[in-house]
Parts: sequence; C-alpha cells; structure tokens
Amino acid sequence: MNEKYRPLFEPLSFRSGVELSNRLVMAPLTNYSSNEDGTVSDAELRYYSRRSTGVGMVLTACINVTENGQGFPGEFAGYSDDFIPSLQRLANAIKEQGAKAVLQIFHAGRMAPPDLVSDIVSASAVPDPDTIPVTPRALEESEVEEIIKAFGETTRRAIEAGFDGVEIHGANTYLIQQFFSGFTNRREDRWGGSFEKRLAFPLAVVEEVQNTVKQYADHPFLVGYRLSPEEEYPEGITMDDTLGLIDALTAKELDYLHISQQDFWTKPHRGGELDRTRIEQIYDRTKGKTELIGIGSLYTADQVLAAKNTGIPLVALGRGIIIEPDWVEKLKEGKEDEIYTTLLPTAERKQELEIPNPLWNMITTIPGWFPLEK
Repeated sequence: MNEKYRPLFEPLSFRSGVELSNRLVMAPLTNYSSNEDGTVSDAELRYYSRRSTGVGMVLTACINVTENGQGFPGEFAGYSDDFIPSLQRLANAIKEQGAKAVLQIFHAGRMAPPDLVSDIVSASAVPDPDTIPVTPRALEESEVEEIIKAFGETTRRAIEAGFDGVEIHGANTYLIQQFFSGFTNRREDRWGGSFEKRLAFPLAVVEEVQNTVKQYADHPFLVGYRLSPEEEYPEGITMDDTLGLIDALTAKELDYLHISQQDFWTKPHRGGELDRTRIEQIYDRTKGKTELIGIGSLYTADQVLAAKNTGIPLVALGRGIIIEPDWVEKLKEGKEDEIYTTLLPTAERKQELEIPNPLWNMITTIPGWFPLEK
C-alpha cells in the first residue's frame, strides 16, 4: 500500500461498540432488483457480496417500514416479520465478506409511485412539483404515531436478521425530510408549524429506534441517520435549518450522521457560511460528538483521500463502487492506478460486476448518471 493512503485504513469504533476495520463505506444505492414479493433476490445477494470485500461497512438500499412506504419498483421490504428470513440472507451475504452490515430504513411518503402505492401520504397535502403529480393525503396524528412505531418494528427485524445496525433515512425528500421541511410540512399540530415542531417527527423516529435497540439487541448495534443539507424550494430546508437539525441529532448520541449530496465539495446555497463547503461546516458542528460520513462523486483514490483529509471520519463510495467492486482491495495492494473510474457498458463487464439487470438498464440508459466509456 502507498503510505499516503494509510489514513483510509485506520480502524474506527462507534460509541455503540461496533468496530470497523477501515474508513471506507459502501453507500446505500437503490438497485430496483428485489423479487416481486419484496424479498431480496439472488441477483441482489451476488451484487452485495461482490462489493462487501474490503469496505469497513455496507449500507444497504432503503427498505420500507410500512407497506405504503415503498419508494421504488424492485425494493426489498421490511414491514412484516415474514421478511426476516430474506433480510437474514442479505445480512449474511455482506458479513461473510468481512464488512459490517447496516440496513437503511425509510418511508417514501409523497415520493411513493402511484402505480405501486394506492394511498400516498405525507406530513401535509403538498404534491411534488417536479416528479410525482399526485397530491398526498396528510397523515392523521394516530397514523404518524403508527409509522414511528413501524420504524421501531423494522429495527427489531434488522436485529433478529443479524444486521450490525440501521441507518434512518431522513434524506432525499422522503417522509422524514417531508416532516422537517417547511415546504412539505404545513401542519398546525404537535408535528408541524415552528422549527421545533418540525423536528418532532425525526427525533421521535430516532428515539423509537434507539429504544428498540436497547430492548432487543444483545450485542453492539449502531444507529445512524442520513440527511440532505438543503432543498431548492423557497420554503424548504436551508443550511441554517440543517445545522439546527444536526445539533438536535447529536444530542441524541447517534453513532453517525451521513450527509447525502451529489458533490462532496458543494457549498451552501442558502444559509450557513456561503464560502465554505457544507461538509466542513457540518464537521465543525459534529466533531467530538458523533461520527460523520461524507459522499459525493468520489471515484479516484486521491479524491477519496482529499475528502478524508478534511477531517471527516468516514467516506462513502457510491457509483464508484458499482463501477469498481475491488476499489478497496486494489488500493490496499498498491494498485490504485488500476481502479476503474468509468464503466464500459458491455455484457461481459456487467457479468463481471454482478450488476442486476434492472439496475444495469438504468445505468446504461439514464444520460449523465454514470460516467460511461464510449
């Protein structure tokens, strides 16, 4: 190994007691490839197994905690105990390769596709102006409490299935973010209105998950939280809002926060310090309080090292580890120059990479999503 990359291979211990062998994480990537009944497919198992050698931790694709919380076709589910055997197969496939397995749990809210979900719900009856042209139904207070409990129940299933932790998906405009955002939350009860009331649902989910872990986990089990720093809507989340959310989340003594953004080096558009990157400002806020995962268009070893050198404890590989499943192993062996950073869209490469058909079709047909070789 080239010594300059040694910081990426330092071990890390979370406050929960879960230990990682290095600072590299596989990001939670939707792959659209589960079985029709919501169980994990054999193709997904091969896909995850292929990428679980080398990284310290694998974050799975998001899993819906209620039946109407589905966000994608081909999404594996976790809203019933019937799914525990399926989840166990996934946890085992990841852990057998040496990585810690963390299940990402979520509810899509108003982002649920109407051809998959008949009852689309959200914090308030505010439709998405850009994607799904359906006005969601505002949740009743009793339903809000049921969804909070569902996050706890899915956490219990993750524990029983053998996962090492869960990541609460509070990012990417899904239900938890819909409650936090002033654009999507127009409520006037205890779940909305002021900034503090818009914090109520995210914090209640965190507390429910943490209480479930205390009740059911007999081994170290971590709890993380993913968030998006800003929204483009005028009434939406600003960087100042996010810094307030981070203060509230760090007070809950989570194992880590995971910042979801397309570009690691992005600076704020509204709020915060406009001349400093979001991740640097967030790191200042979390340093010494919780661990932090950064992500965003990082493909080469030097790009990942530069991200790590900002001080953040952990760096996630997203599209990069789909393109190059041996990313970590090549770096460890001093072969960083052999790391693929573009994808050759051939049938032979697809087979070698163990990419399921639905994901492969999207990668090769959505312009600009992946760096493809011509």
